[in-house]
Amino acid sequence: MDQEKKDIPETEKEPEKAEVKQEPEKQEEKHEEKHEEKHGKFGDKKAEKEHAKIEELEKKNQELEDKVAVLKNEYAKAYADTENMRKRLNKEHESFVKYHMQDFAKEVLPVLDNCERALAAKSSDEALHKGVEMIYSQLKNALNKEGVTEIEADGKPFDGNWHQALMSEHVDGVEPGMVVEVLQKGYKLNDRIIRAAMVKVSE
Repeated sequence: MDQEKKDIPETEKEPEKAEVKQEPEKQEEKHEEKHEEKHGKFGDKKAEKEHAKIEELEKKNQELEDKVAVLKNEYAKAYADTENMRKRLNKEHESFVKYHMQDFAKEVLPVLDNCERALAAKSSDEALHKGVEMIYSQLKNALNKEGVTEIEADGKPFDGNWHQALMSEHVDGVEPGMVVEVLQKGYKLNDRIIRAAMVKVSE
């Protein structure tokens, strides 16, 4: 019997060894497949999480961009309102500086008129005449410094913007529409009329 066992060819035994070797390889392959499957699932989940994070960041970024756009628009509006207010205040200030004397000048003009009437009247009191003349001159100079000046009228073409015609008459040698007499002087403050000159116009 022992001899028979010894006489068994080695080629017949090799398949058994081969079969024994194949079993661990199959187990390793299955293990690798399971590992790859687990790894693949883990990788998919990781990719999904990263994608979700990217989407969330993009959403937040868009929200921030929208807020920035809103703030820029509000800033532009606020800046425009501020500029408009600044311009309006500057204009009002300039207008006040330029025309603040208007109401005062209206009150003073009758005083000038009375001074002119007093100077035009004949008086034996030379000192009184001289005193009125000085008051008239000082008052007129003070008004001139503030921009209050007399409107030119006598001998000028009639201008409805500055003149008020109270009467008209034919004058030989004078064109129609010319101021031939000033009945009451007119005054302006810079480029704004205070009182129109009352005049007689040629026909």
